[in-house]
Order: sequence, then structure tokens, then C-alpha cells
Amino acid sequence: MRKVFFTFILFSALLVGATRPGAVFLLIWPGARATALSGAFSAVADDATACYYNQAGLAFLDGTIVSLQHAPWLPGLQSDMYYEYAGITKSYNVGTFGLGIVYLTTGPTEVRNIEGIYLGTYTTFDISVGLNYGAKIKENLGIGIGWKFIYSYLVPPWVWGRMPELGINNGGIGITYAFDVGTLYKPFSFLNVAAVLQNIGPNISYTESGASDPLPYTLRLGFRFQPVNTKVIRIALTADVTKILVGMFADETQTFFENLRYEFNEAWKGFGLEIDYYNFVKLRAGYFIDDEGERVGFTYGGGIKAGGFSLDVGVDQDIYDFPTTNRKFSFSYQF
Repeated sequence: MRKVFFTFILFSALLVGATRPGAVFLLIWPGARATALSGAFSAVADDATACYYNQAGLAFLDGTIVSLQHAPWLPGLQSDMYYEYAGITKSYNVGTFGLGIVYLTTGPTEVRNIEGIYLGTYTTFDISVGLNYGAKIKENLGIGIGWKFIYSYLVPPWVWGRMPELGINNGGIGITYAFDVGTLYKPFSFLNVAAVLQNIGPNISYTESGASDPLPYTLRLGFRFQPVNTKVIRIALTADVTKILVGMFADETQTFFENLRYEFNEAWKGFGLEIDYYNFVKLRAGYFIDDEGERVGFTYGGGIKAGGFSLDVGVDQDIYDFPTTNRKFSFSYQF
């Protein structure tokens, strides 16, 4: 359990809007399969995690798909953090609808005042609940849209009441909403191309002063190339470039093209390889590059599919520069 000494300096972070985005839990990859591919999934989006990666992928889904994911989140930092995902999609004649839920908790937080006196314990969490829809414009072109409700519970109201010395009456809970919109184009049977805008919505505010943080507006561009597609084996290569749009072109001393080069270098790049043997055994690997965040390294995983059931594991612990494990486990059923 974490022991946090709540001082004025600590909570001054709640009083001033940051230049970086809030609600950053929206950037964590859900799904073991996508994680094993370094998040390069926007041009795949062929399961219930399409509600997160690219709603246009819903347009190409049939029947009903249910997906669940569980992950002890970065236990090297904190042993009781968890990241969960649940999604369900159902197709109709007019298109496919989906519900996606993302949940992150950093675990129990022990509250002590400046003198070190124990005041209580609470559990922080962030949750996003999204309604999504995808439909085909043409046989090989789909579009999708999603709306999500975002709730961030950082500090409960009772903390301020028990610590009047902070001079804060309320705050610590943020509520907002956002939209996603995406496209998925399949010009050939072996090639998919995707473009997605994510988390476009009002700022999130945690304070009574009205200071707020922008959401992590994100542009995601991806492709999937399948050079081998036989009854025995299928091999696919995937890639995503993910760009956080908040604060772009902020350096006024540089030219447009200098800023553009910097923004591309700062963008996240994910590359994935998926091998499917007899539509039964799946092997996956990826490589992820986030130079600014100092997250660079390999991801990997695999899965088994039998009938409509799929069980997958994805590991991305090697992209972090501190000792930890980070494994996601997913279960899906299609009927």
C-alpha cells in the first residue's frame, strides 16, 4: 500500500492546469493481442478492441464478439495497480454497434497529514465507457465513430474536509466526454490502411478553480500487410504511428519543417508481426519506439483459438526502463 503525505506542494498540482494532457490512462493499450503487436492495431481492429483502436473496424465484424482483459499493471512500480478492459460488439443490417469499458486503478492510497497522522484510505481509479458504431460505405471501406464518458477519481471529497490546512474545499474528481472517429480502407485483400482521431472533447478539470487539462487528442495512422495467406499459415505485418496532438508546433524559434521533423520523431511508432498456424496457434512479436517517453523495446505474446473461443497473452514489460513485469491476458468469444 502506498503511503502518501498530502502536503500543499503535492496538491498544488491540482490547482494549476498542465501543459501536458490529462486522463492519460486513455493511451494505455487494451487487449493482449494488440499489446503483443506493440499497439499496432488500428488497421487490424477485427475484434472487440476495435471499440478502442478504430471503430471503423466494427464495420467488417459479423455476429457478436465479447472480449475481456485483465492485467496487473506495472507491478514494479506498485503491486496493486490493475488495468482492465471489457468489450462487446454486435452486428446488424445497418452496421455494427459496440460497447467498450476501460478501467485503471492505482490501488489503495493511505492519507496522512503533514504531521504523519493517519487519516484514512481510498482507492483511486479512472474509467471510460464508450458507445461505438461502424458501417461500410463501400465493400472495402468502413467508417466508425465512438463517444466515451470519462470519470477520473483522484482525490475523494473527505480528504479536503480532514485537511483544512490545505485551504481546498473540493476537487480531485474529473468528469468529461470525448469522441473518436476512424476509417479503415482495404484496397487489396492483403492490405489494410487506417486513420483514426481519438479523445476529441472538452478539457478535464479536477479543481474548484476551473483549471483544466486537455484530453490526449491523438492521431493514429496504421497499415496491415499480409504477404502470406494460405490454409496452413498466415503471416501479417502491422505498423502504427501514434501522435499526441496536444502542444504541437510549440517551439516558435524553429521553422515549420523543423517543427514537423521534431513532431514525427517524437511520435510513437509500433511495429508488429503475427503468425497464424491453421487458425489455431498464434505467435506475435513487436517493436515499440517512444523516444521522448524513453520507452523502446520488444513486445511479444501469442494465443490459441478454438471454435469461437480465443485466449491470448501479451507482454510489453521490456519497453520500460525499470524492472517490472507487465502482462495482459485476454479472453474472447465470437458467436
